[in-house]
Amino acid sequence: MVRLHPRVFAIAVSGASVFALCTVASSYAVQWVIDNVILPRFEEGEVAVATVIGGMALLIGIGVLRAAGVVVRRTFAGITQWRVAQTLTDGVIDRLVRQPIPWHQRRADGELVARAGVDADASVSVLAPIPFATSTVLMIVVAGAWMIATDVVLGLVAVAVFPVLIVLNVVYQHRVDRHYNEAQEQLGALSAGVHESFEGVQLIKAYGAEARETERLSTIAAHIRDARVNAVRLRGTFEAALEVIPSTVNVGLVVLGAQRVSSGEVTPGELSGFIYMFTLLVFPLRLIGFALSELPHSLAGWGRVRTVLDEKIEPDPGHSIGEAAPGNGLELDDVTFGFDGTDEPTLSGISLSVPLGRVVAVVGPTGAGKTTLVELIAGLLAPVSGKVRIFGERALVFQEGFLFSGTVRENLEIGTPYHDDELWAALEMAAADTFVRDLSHGLDTVVGERGVSLSGGQRQRLALARALVRRPDLLLLDDTTSALDPSTEATVLSNLRRSLADSTVVLVASRPSTIALADEVVHLEFGRIAAHGSHADLMAAGGGYRSLVEAFETERDAEP
Repeated sequence: MVRLHPRVFAIAVSGASVFALCTVASSYAVQWVIDNVILPRFEEGEVAVATVIGGMALLIGIGVLRAAGVVVRRTFAGITQWRVAQTLTDGVIDRLVRQPIPWHQRRADGELVARAGVDADASVSVLAPIPFATSTVLMIVVAGAWMIATDVVLGLVAVAVFPVLIVLNVVYQHRVDRHYNEAQEQLGALSAGVHESFEGVQLIKAYGAEARETERLSTIAAHIRDARVNAVRLRGTFEAALEVIPSTVNVGLVVLGAQRVSSGEVTPGELSGFIYMFTLLVFPLRLIGFALSELPHSLAGWGRVRTVLDEKIEPDPGHSIGEAAPGNGLELDDVTFGFDGTDEPTLSGISLSVPLGRVVAVVGPTGAGKTTLVELIAGLLAPVSGKVRIFGERALVFQEGFLFSGTVRENLEIGTPYHDDELWAALEMAAADTFVRDLSHGLDTVVGERGVSLSGGQRQRLALARALVRRPDLLLLDDTTSALDPSTEATVLSNLRRSLADSTVVLVASRPSTIALADEVVHLEFGRIAAHGSHADLMAAGGGYRSLVEAFETERDAEP
């Protein structure tokens, strides 16, 4: 992480080093003032003014430098921490954006959101205390040498406590590591669970599953609580030991130091500076412990972030699509596709050629591979074998009309600005202009999350208008008009024929009225093309196609 922004981190460490050296120097200043100002005043009754001023200047100068080091350390440590957090978050988001649809389909959305949020924040939590911790290491080395040089006996006693504290830190880190890892994993699971619950809030309400969802999320939250309680319990014990051990040694140094002063081995100033130095080291030593206590937490977040950053970008299925021959809007050449983990292919040996400007209906029973075929043409999936070729730009409208929580205009444009007349023309083609004009603010009406303020048919028509405003050469409709009444559906398809006469349209359909409006029909069964021709010809031929359409008719007649 430091390699991401080394300069600001180096400045933070430099400020911390100034603080460390000034801390050691302050102990020497205390020693000098006691031996050269305070004791002579008691023993001789007076001290030269120049000596007093010199002592004051020494203390104040070291204090000012020490304060400046603190300001520099804290400022640039914070800058380092949050710049690294931004870099990691940007990196994760960039990876998520660059990974293709199949990669996302294998992962929970909430889990991926956690990698760019709580995991990135957790991974950088160790950066803030590191400059202080490194300065403490410098302080220990310099102070240890200074204390041993001042008095070998006292110095060795003081320095002997450092290995004890280091061992204590290492033991703590190893024991607490698993608790932080578990907590971070459960936090990702909770994020995914909450995201899933909000996504399916209508389903949960419809089936009265609120208690079930509450229990499920409460169980995950309880695992997080238990892991963190265990970690905090260990941390409390660890910090108590960090407090008790140095304090106990400090008392021993006072007792031993008093004997050394009585025997004339050290001066009162040297002992005072010595004790002052050791006392100053107690808090920084705890900061090393703080850095080490944050390390397992950061490692847990870092590991989860790296799983996204280190994963290779999978090939974009859209790049496998070629260019159709002149005069054709779509070509499928012996296309086969199967999902991972399945024995049988979803589609097998699909070959099809569609001239420009034709409307093709894809028909078949549930599980025949209709949506998969559309997604292959759209470049969301890549064929296992065979080739997909298209002419020009394509646009896909899904069966579920997904809308963002912004305005109608923002949902139609999705970052690409259009003139109002272009937006209204697209809305008119989708038979959506009338209800949009009736909205409180027209194009600037906020539709709410997922278009919650609109009906299913209105959402579908806005999703269709979003594709139409781009004037695609190939329009793919995955049962897009299923939520529309037959009259509105016929109007929409008529508008498409009139306004997009040169565009190729491929639509998945289940209504006989919709199928009959197509120029040609592709009948899928068991992932293969069972029949291909006009609706009238296929009906006349009978067989599976006619049985399927008659079943559609029966189903429509049975609807209330």
